[in-house]
Amino acid sequence: MTGAFAFLDSWYEGTKRLARHRLAERYFAVICFIESSFFPIPPDLMLIPMVQAKREAWWRYALIATIFSVLGGIAGYLIGMFFFDAIAQPILDKLGKAEKMESFRQTILQYGGLGVFGAGLTPFPYKVITIMSGALKINFGVFVAASVLARSLRFFLVAGSVRLFGERAEKMLKEHFALFTIGLFAILAVLYFGYMHFFH
Repeated sequence: MTGAFAFLDSWYEGTKRLARHRLAERYFAVICFIESSFFPIPPDLMLIPMVQAKREAWWRYALIATIFSVLGGIAGYLIGMFFFDAIAQPILDKLGKAEKMESFRQTILQYGGLGVFGAGLTPFPYKVITIMSGALKINFGVFVAASVLARSLRFFLVAGSVRLFGERAEKMLKEHFALFTIGLFAILAVLYFGYMHFFH
């Protein structure tokens, strides 16, 4: 990466060293939690080098990412429900997510829980999903179920790919992560709508 995003390469390489730290899992859990409501760096950037550094723990790292990301998502949901104007709106505005907020609002109004699932799986900012879900008062059970399914699928696929293919998967995910997750969601969406069309 170059220019304004050059710092990401430095941060990414730093996480490889952090992955071997005795408190690495705690740091990772904190990042997964806060990313769901306001932190701008996706957990995948730490998950990938952690698995690369310790491949036998891939499932554990994916599980930690899923649990703490969803817990953070619940916190974001509550912020959106009770403190949208006072806290959530300024945070999202500062992060430059105003357009994303409106986009997600329209998606949720049209697709409901499927919108939460799709946004949670793809590179769409998860913090926007959690906060807007609370602000729009999406059914809490649907929100949690969609978040668990989307985040677990995403993190286990990423960690599993790095576990199986090592540096090749790491390089591919770093360079083409958005296409990877969007393509996966497209496949799942086709299967879902195909099922709904032929069996209902």
